[in-house]
Amino acid sequence: MARTPSNMLPLGTQAPFFTLPNPLTNKHVTLTDVAGERGTVVMFICNHCPFVKHVNDEVVRIANDYRVLGFGFVAISSNDVENYPEDSPWLMRETARKYNFSFPYLYDETQQTAKDYDAACTPDFYLFDAELKLIYRGQLDDSRPGNGIPVNGRDLREALDNVFNNRQQNELQKPSLGCGIKWKQDANPS
Repeated sequence: MARTPSNMLPLGTQAPFFTLPNPLTNKHVTLTDVAGERGTVVMFICNHCPFVKHVNDEVVRIANDYRVLGFGFVAISSNDVENYPEDSPWLMRETARKYNFSFPYLYDETQQTAKDYDAACTPDFYLFDAELKLIYRGQLDDSRPGNGIPVNGRDLREALDNVFNNRQQNELQKPSLGCGIKWKQDANPS
C-alpha cells in the first residue's frame, strides 16, 4: 500500500471553481452548489483505496454533524478509471449508497480539478472559509489502516470547530497520507 502525503496547497488560496458530474444523480454540480454559509470541505477520495475505506464512516459522521451548522461538503474522485476500473462512476454510485453519503460524490474525468487543487492522495481534505479561502488542508486525524489509532476525525473536526467558534486555526497542519492519485498517462502533473 503506497503512502503518498498531501501537497499542502498554500493557506489563503481561493477555492478553484469546478463543475463536475454526480454519477448518483446524473446532474452536474458546481463549487457554488456545495458551498456552505460558514465554510466548505472539499475531499478527494476514491472507491478502492484502503486509507479512504478506513475513514469513510467518520467522514460521513463529520458531514452529518457539521452540515447542520452551515458547512458544505463535497467528495471528488479523480482516479484514472481505465487502469483502476474499481473507481468507475458506476461503482462511485455504489460507494455513495453503501456509506450513505449526505454530500455529492463527483467524478473528475479529466483530472483537471485534482490538478487545480494540487491534490496528491486519497483521502485529501481541504477546508475553505465562507469566502472560499483555504484555511485548513491535510489529514482527517492520526489514524491509518493498521496503526491502532482510532478514527475520530480530530484534525478536521478541530478546524471546523475553530471556524464555528471564530477561533484561529492551528498553524500546525499535518498532511494527509494515503494512496496517490492514479493519474492518466498524459495527465500526471509531476
